[in-house]
Amino acid sequence: MSEKEAEVHVVMLPWLAFGHLIPFFDLSIALAKSGIHVSFLSTPRNIQRLPKIPQYLSPFIHLIPLSLPHLPSHPLPDNAEATVDIPPDQMHSLKIAFDHLQAPIKNFLANKLPNWLIVDFFPDWAVDIAQDWKIPLITNLVGSASTTVFFWAPEEDHRSPRDLMFPPKWVDFPSKVFCRGHEAGTMHSVLYGLDAVGKSAGARLEKLLNSSRAVAIRTSPAFEPDYLKLLSEITKRPVFPLGFLPPEKKSKGMGGRTIEDGPWCKVFDWLDRQKPGSVVFVSFGSEYKFKKEEVLEIAHGLELSGLPFLWALREPNPDEALPLGFSQRTVGRGFVQTEGWAPQREILGHPSIGGSLFHSGWGSIIETAIYGHCLVLLPFVIDQPLNARLMVDKGLAVEVERDEDGTFTRYGVASSLRKAMVSKEGERLRALAKEAADGVFGNREVNDDCIEKFVDYLKSGGAQEKELV
Repeated sequence: MSEKEAEVHVVMLPWLAFGHLIPFFDLSIALAKSGIHVSFLSTPRNIQRLPKIPQYLSPFIHLIPLSLPHLPSHPLPDNAEATVDIPPDQMHSLKIAFDHLQAPIKNFLANKLPNWLIVDFFPDWAVDIAQDWKIPLITNLVGSASTTVFFWAPEEDHRSPRDLMFPPKWVDFPSKVFCRGHEAGTMHSVLYGLDAVGKSAGARLEKLLNSSRAVAIRTSPAFEPDYLKLLSEITKRPVFPLGFLPPEKKSKGMGGRTIEDGPWCKVFDWLDRQKPGSVVFVSFGSEYKFKKEEVLEIAHGLELSGLPFLWALREPNPDEALPLGFSQRTVGRGFVQTEGWAPQREILGHPSIGGSLFHSGWGSIIETAIYGHCLVLLPFVIDQPLNARLMVDKGLAVEVERDEDGTFTRYGVASSLRKAMVSKEGERLRALAKEAADGVFGNREVNDDCIEKFVDYLKSGGAQEKELV
């Protein structure tokens, strides 16, 4: 490694959600392995909750804690520093607090003058800081290329809720990535609704993309070639797919386990006793607050399916949330865990897991698909419905049916689970899931090639600027 390469310094600025923090952290690890120095900026508690940095990479990765401002006009719960720590109605307060980090971030950048600033979709004020200090900016998107193309919101093309029920006019190839009727209003609010400081998410993203030297995104040209090409065309920027950053080694039960104590140890003991590929992992993240009837329908659906399941249920009072007698009726084949944060990667890497029922967040899709598991998708908010359409269109998932008003039933849940996991009808899906894991999602060579191209770009100072996807 040359002296010049060793001096490349990148600053990472992710949004305050673990679905963003972890992909930024994974990218930091990948860059550090190539000799790039990374300063990772976040709040103290979020940094404490990140995975451990491998010791041999510790000289290259510096975790920089920035205290989240306490704003009396927009108070947050004690120790709340990420979306997982707050109820949905306090999201505006978290965004305002994050916006108030721009002063300490500006001071840090002025002192360090890194070679690159890599930011998430949200902090559009980073554009001005980067320009003031002549630091080249890269927007790193943790979602899919198809979703980003759908979210592209140029000011002159303000779409109505009805418009969101069709592919955008700039998509010039067949696409099923669009909203259904019951999703369009909420999606319109996500894209165009003004936040507490009078900005929309679409406007923030557009400003960042228009001001970036390049765009990085967590997908692969082997999976979304058309959308990646289109994303480069509409942003007029080089787009670097980062691949899916699969783990170094797939966990294999006891041999690969990193959970040896705490509340989840008993869960892995239970998984060790199940048949290979038989268990459905159920988890819905932290971005959506379930209605009581939705939890009940999921529970009844799991019961009706007859399949073994592990449910990471984020409910403060699970006995009240679950149907009466549910635990007794599913004893032995079902495990409901309510304590602690689910170690999702370790769970999905266990050989007894064969499928997953979840919200279709992009990070969870990747972590599930890496292991060739069946995807049963029940999307709720933000990009989740769009991700579900993409994966179903690729033949890699089953989406739980909903009525026109968006409601779903226990029978739809049970039917989707059985189709994906055990029915003859689902044989094709199961075969494609294994092929996608081996060929794309978990393929080390394919994914390493993506990272190598991005590393070369960073080390060259952007010299390959015209090499678009």
